Amino acid sequence: MKIQFMSENFPPESNAAATRVYERACYWVKWGHQVTVITSAPNFPEGKLFPGYQNKWKQSETMSGIRVVRVKTYIAANQGIAHRTFDFLSFMVTGFFAALKEERPDIIAATSPQFFTAVAGWAASAIRGVPFVFELGDLWPASIAAVGAMKRSLALKLVEKLELFLYHRSTHIAALTNSFKENLVKRGVDKNKITVVINGVDLARYGPRDCDVSLSKEWGLENKFVVGYIGTHGMAHALINVLNAAKSIQENDGICFLFAGAGAERDRLMEDAKRRLINNVVFMPRQPKERMPAVWSLCDVALVHLKDSPVFAGVIPSKIFEAEAMGLPILLAAPEGEASSIVLNDKAGVHISAENPAALADSVNQLASNRSALKNFGAAALKAAPGHSRETQAHEFLNVLKKAIGEKI
Repeated sequence: MKIQFMSENFPPESNAAATRVYERACYWVKWGHQVTVITSAPNFPEGKLFPGYQNKWKQSETMSGIRVVRVKTYIAANQGIAHRTFDFLSFMVTGFFAALKEERPDIIAATSPQFFTAVAGWAASAIRGVPFVFELGDLWPASIAAVGAMKRSLALKLVEKLELFLYHRSTHIAALTNSFKENLVKRGVDKNKITVVINGVDLARYGPRDCDVSLSKEWGLENKFVVGYIGTHGMAHALINVLNAAKSIQENDGICFLFAGAGAERDRLMEDAKRRLINNVVFMPRQPKERMPAVWSLCDVALVHLKDSPVFAGVIPSKIFEAEAMGLPILLAAPEGEASSIVLNDKAGVHISAENPAALADSVNQLASNRSALKNFGAAALKAAPGHSRETQAHEFLNVLKKAIGEKI
């Protein structure tokens, strides 16, 4: 099968969308399929080009057998709705034209967030006369409205109409969560054209390992109980609440909160911690994907934190699966929903209410003082990890593509 996949993010970027698209494509190539990915020059989330790349109209490379075509975009940091919208729209246009110049595929797929990528994918599929699969990675624009980045307006209503148009026109939809499917069905989308393909983890990359002693020493984490938040520092994560929890227990010098990653809120969080003299937090900059298992090895507990909004009850952060593969206990602070069901059903950790610093501080203290519970949670997490493998997800998504081609034929 000749698969053309559109994703604005792709390695060496290491966010969730880039990771899942790349790791699945690696399996598809291994299984004999021809995969082309249309993407941008890597710059997420800081809005700065990665070393060795240029923001050119077109550049191509081969990565793990995948043909990668990178196009010119308006580059912006992951903050500020106006600049980010220009970024999204620019990729929609340049990605669309790049897709048309490639060899005609058997199928075109595109992933969100952001859904303007899906606009390009659908338009290219319509012109090439091939099926189109929309991977629904986020309820966009509902999620940006939920964090206050975009107010209710005529523009938002128009975007929502375009969103529904894409759902109806897609040959098939691969939703990352059951909640996403339920949302679409309630809005009139045919349930038979939606398949749930939940995210996963590359078990070849992530697995139990001893603490990286040199890295621990480098960041002053020796002999500390480390609560690790590893990932994007964005508006959706409400991380100011983690700082508030850290502040409330900083008299316990045996506990440290590690923030590793980048995002729109990172600088603000660092400034706030400095201003308030919060001395039990460490901010590690974004690390390359190949170093992430070493970063996870520094943690005693994996913290997953989301904003208190109904929209995020249907979100499943990919860091849950990475933490389970590492054999780490999970402390989930999020609305009750799909993520909490996974963590609790897997017996992999503790769930507390979202944006509740007091509950977070209390849970951290309890976990730090109960090594037996930590051991049990970690063992259960590791046992559950194979059920969330990236290989399984790659098979499931490939079946969606095959089904879409069958429907078209």
